[in-house]
Order: sequence, then C-alpha cells, then structure tokens
Amino acid sequence: MSTTIIGLDKNKTEDLVVGLNSLLANFQVYYQNLRGLHWNIKGKKFFELHAKFEEFYTDSQEKIDLIAERILTLGGTPLHTFTDYIEHSKVPVGKNIRNDVESMKLVVNSLSELLKIERVLLDESDEANDEGTNAMMSDFISEQEKTIWMLNAWLN
Repeated sequence: MSTTIIGLDKNKTEDLVVGLNSLLANFQVYYQNLRGLHWNIKGKKFFELHAKFEEFYTDSQEKIDLIAERILTLGGTPLHTFTDYIEHSKVPVGKNIRNDVESMKLVVNSLSELLKIERVLLDESDEANDEGTNAMMSDFISEQEKTIWMLNAWLN
C-alpha cells in the first residue's frame, strides 16, 4: 500500500479528494445563493432574514476554506472556477428569490443536499482512517441537522 505524507492510503485519499471537491462545489453554490437571498429578501421579515442570511453565508465562507484546505492537506487541488462549481453541484440554484418562505425552503433543500455528500464522506473517511476529514464531516453534519430542524420549525 502506497501512503501519503500524512500516512493515509493514496488511493483512498484520491477518492476523498473527489468527494471533498464535490462538497466544495456544492458549498460554493449554497454560499452564492445565501448572498443573493441576503441582498434580495423583501417583506416584513426583512431585518430578521437579512441578518440570518449574513450569518449563514459567513459560516459557509469559513467552511469553504476548511474544505479547500483539507483537499490541499490530502494532496489534492481544490476546484476554483464557477464552471467547475456548477458542473459538480447538486444544490439548487436560487435566482431572484425575495419571499421569506421560498428563501427558507431553498436553504433547507440546499442543506439537505450538503448532508447527503457529507454522510458519504463521513463513511469514506472512516474507512480510510482519515480522522481529519471524518471530524470535519461529523461537525458539519451535527450543526446542519440542527439548522434544518430550526428552519423547519420556522417554516411550520
């Protein structure tokens, strides 16, 4: 078995890099959606949601950096073009969304897509004995599950 400089199986690490790049692309689309929601929200919930979307996109920006740095740590190259992001993303693109309920549904749907990718990465990183990626995915998952619960409470 050939190993990386940090002692992980090279073949398994290459697979993790592919998955992490998929997660990165999806987070970038999610981030851009949040910026659009922050800028375009209208209505009686404007002040509440304008601030909430800023909180979400600031958090996403930090996660994007963590994902890209993990890819680099594993010896890969992070995707970094909008073309790559769109090509690899399953997160729905939100365009001209101004309504409070529609905007929150987009966030919930986006987080659900991110969770699917993160759960696969959690399993793969466990099999690869990659504690760094595993811990990151575990943290992301528990935080996003709670956020979905809270947003669904807001929606109902």
